[in-house]
Amino acid sequence: MTKAVVAGVAMLPFGRHRESTLSDLGAEVVLGALSDAGLGWPDVQLMYCGVVGVSMTPGTGISAQLGQTGLPVINIDNASASGSSAFREGSLAVASGRVDVAVAVGVGKLNQSFGGGSVRPSSPEAREGNIRRMQGVMPPVGYFAMQTRRRMHDFGSTIEQFALVSVKNHKHASHNPFAQLQNELTVEEVVNARMIADPLTVPHCCPMGDGAAAAVVVSDEKARQLGAPPITVDASAFRTGSYENGSPSEAKTTHLTAQEAYTQAGLGPDDIDLVQIHDAFTVEEIEYCEQLGFCDVGEGERMVENGDTSIGGRIPFSTDGGLLARGHPLGPTGLAQVWETVQQLRGLSGPRQVAGARVGLVHMVGVGGVCLVHILKHS
Repeated sequence: MTKAVVAGVAMLPFGRHRESTLSDLGAEVVLGALSDAGLGWPDVQLMYCGVVGVSMTPGTGISAQLGQTGLPVINIDNASASGSSAFREGSLAVASGRVDVAVAVGVGKLNQSFGGGSVRPSSPEAREGNIRRMQGVMPPVGYFAMQTRRRMHDFGSTIEQFALVSVKNHKHASHNPFAQLQNELTVEEVVNARMIADPLTVPHCCPMGDGAAAAVVVSDEKARQLGAPPITVDASAFRTGSYENGSPSEAKTTHLTAQEAYTQAGLGPDDIDLVQIHDAFTVEEIEYCEQLGFCDVGEGERMVENGDTSIGGRIPFSTDGGLLARGHPLGPTGLAQVWETVQQLRGLSGPRQVAGARVGLVHMVGVGGVCLVHILKHS
């Protein structure tokens, strides 16, 4: 197998795109990523489309707008990890030698997820029914509220420490023109905001919206022909959850997936320069920081409190604002993380640039215990 190279990336601002369909968003961002790579649509040999809860074949709608060249289009619905899964499959297709050029695209629209289709939004009642069937009785915010309380009990954590994650991510997002929320916050504003599930207020939770992101992955030889910056996919690890004491352990799944990724890349936590993480809720950054090996269990709160996960700190997390502030339209989220990491490794992130960044880790999880970890390296 050869190494896959990320030759082009693009994303649209996350928020609301009321006048655009999923196909509109996807076509625009695919063309942007191809332009970034110096390629055209006829050069693409394979496309994976990550999307959540949308009926039929949205990726085929995107390809129809771009021109029906006959290339295979595979649609992937893997909850929040759909975009990451599309990126993984595109990278593996290139690394295996099956194709020289693959595109991974992720799209999402707030009013079209969970049964809305690619043209007509579904009713709120239909969306609610689909969400409950996917998630079970308890919505994610309830689960992570309990996780937050558990850490407060086990480690003496304070709600102010969790609030610092949101404060940090909003500060990072204030320098990202593609972020859905670009306002800075104080700890007091986070703590005193409207309660969602005790003790989590609104800024402890990610916003949903519309958006799209894409990446073009090519072979080593193709990358040399294009003169693309040598940003390689050094690891692509994927696991689903295992059960302990009758319940799934997401933390353990992240730990095992990360260990597999480190082994594939021949690297460890000390070699990573920045991390994009699944931080749909503030407690997640703290727990995953531990499980990815950046600190011991029980020390995640101190990492945030000491500024270690801020830009300029020891290991910056969510440099674009993360799910908490950049936004989380589901399908494109993992590919937005890839976009940010590639921009960082190219040194093009402006005021949010991590100095000397050469290696980035991208982590995503999805409902049902799905976990992916990618390691990208500027070789």
